[in-house]
Amino acid sequence: MSGIWGWFGGGAAQKRKDTPKNVILDLRTQLEMLQKREAHLTRQIEEQEQIARKNVNTNKTTAKAALRRKKIHEHNLEQTLNHIGTIEQQVNAIESANINQETFTAMRRAGDAMKTIHGNLTPTKVDETMDKLQEYNRLNEEIAEAMGSVSVGPQLDDTELEDELEALQQQDLEDKMLETGAVPVDSIQRLPTVANGEIKGKAPMVAEDDEEAELRRLQAEMAM
Repeated sequence: MSGIWGWFGGGAAQKRKDTPKNVILDLRTQLEMLQKREAHLTRQIEEQEQIARKNVNTNKTTAKAALRRKKIHEHNLEQTLNHIGTIEQQVNAIESANINQETFTAMRRAGDAMKTIHGNLTPTKVDETMDKLQEYNRLNEEIAEAMGSVSVGPQLDDTELEDELEALQQQDLEDKMLETGAVPVDSIQRLPTVANGEIKGKAPMVAEDDEEAELRRLQAEMAM
């Protein structure tokens, strides 16, 4: 028989049928049927009791037959109640076991996920990675410092720079004095001093005219 089921996929179908959820559904279906039987037997017991009460004084044979049927129904009801109790226990047990199974499966999946996550993650590897990062940071700072200390272009002497700066300042001063009409003192050509005494072998110097003297006086005042 099992071979026939194997040919027609009966093994797989039976396996699917035996899953916890399907078993619980089947048990609940059976439980519903037994509860309906319980209600029917209870009504039958009540009816037979009423027949017995009705005929207890007038027709004892009918009354006894009713009581006999009542006893049979009570016996069947007792069995039905036992079946109901057993199935309810089984449903509760399977539901609890199924919850445990699903919880265990979820926990196992969580464990597998944690294993995958921490497969390449250990405290030692973390420490090694952090040490490497610190080493790279130090190396980067050293490289930046070394690159910053390199001077680009020709090296100039500070003395040359000072001389050039002073020349620029002097040029700026002269430009400003030309704009205002003033003449720097250094630009006035000093005339030779007239000797007090006579120079032997040379003719006496001719006195300067008044215009030349006045010009020199004005130049000297503007340069002050």
